[in-house]
Amino acid sequence: MLRKTNQYEAGGWMAEFELAAEPTHSVWNKELEPRLEIEAGDTVHFECLDASGGQVKPSSTVEDFLGIERDRIHALTGPVYVKGAAAGDVLEVEVLEVRHKGWGWTSTIAGLGFLDERFTEPSLFHWDLDGEVSRSLAPAVLPLRPFCGVMGVAPGEAGVFKTRPPGAFGGNMDVRDLVTASTLYLPVFNGGALFSCGDAHAAQGDGEVCINGIECPADVTLRFALHKERALAGPVVDAPFVAADPLGRWTVVESSPDALGAAKTATSRMIDLLADRWGLSELHAYLLCSVAMDLRLAQVVNRPMVTVAASIGKSILPGRRLF
Repeated sequence: MLRKTNQYEAGGWMAEFELAAEPTHSVWNKELEPRLEIEAGDTVHFECLDASGGQVKPSSTVEDFLGIERDRIHALTGPVYVKGAAAGDVLEVEVLEVRHKGWGWTSTIAGLGFLDERFTEPSLFHWDLDGEVSRSLAPAVLPLRPFCGVMGVAPGEAGVFKTRPPGAFGGNMDVRDLVTASTLYLPVFNGGALFSCGDAHAAQGDGEVCINGIECPADVTLRFALHKERALAGPVVDAPFVAADPLGRWTVVESSPDALGAAKTATSRMIDLLADRWGLSELHAYLLCSVAMDLRLAQVVNRPMVTVAASIGKSILPGRRLF
């Protein structure tokens, strides 16, 4: 932990800090000792390990992956104590930069994932991250938009809680809008807020269908502000504008009275389409859907039918005609 500089801004002198990843934590607990205390307005440069807590390496095999300690998953950096923060306030977290470190991984795990009944074997795929794209899953050229899958404050309840479920405090939201230039607003439940972050993804599709995005270590720069006595029921994201794909999208549409069933069928059909038209293996198509596909509710008003749209941008794939 190192105070780097003091800079004068409109509101006065603001400090910048660096916070090394270790020791990380993989639970939420308001009794965790803060690793850093800051003032509202300060900036923190977080070093974040990958979701495995550094257990997965670029050389790791699937056998290595199966042997990692699961209680170290998420490996969050923090907590950071924001002076003056109290229950009933709102913590503003401005994302100044999320920078990957050139590599990442995506896995499938037996019994987990949206299509766990179809993909029953464990796997581990390694990605080379080349600046703003990855070409590791040819023929796809995947744009990278790094963000933290986990950003949150300590819950108000006493006790030790796993990090997998998100909540009103934020946490494992996996909202891919939390990229550079976004702002996250979180309700505060404890003195100092006790903010932590981690689980960085170099890319992720809506739904994160295979259980992972591109899991990667990252350097994350955040600036904090505090809004006193402002009620907020849960996280709110002010997301930067992202231009629509100028080449359009391939979209699979599925309707059913069962929204979850429609989403599963749409995802499975997209996998079939990628395998049939672009020659991807079914497993690699599943991984690509998890890191690039948008899975959205297209309509919920034609009751009892719900329509789900699963889309992948045409810029990611070589041009094809379906028929």
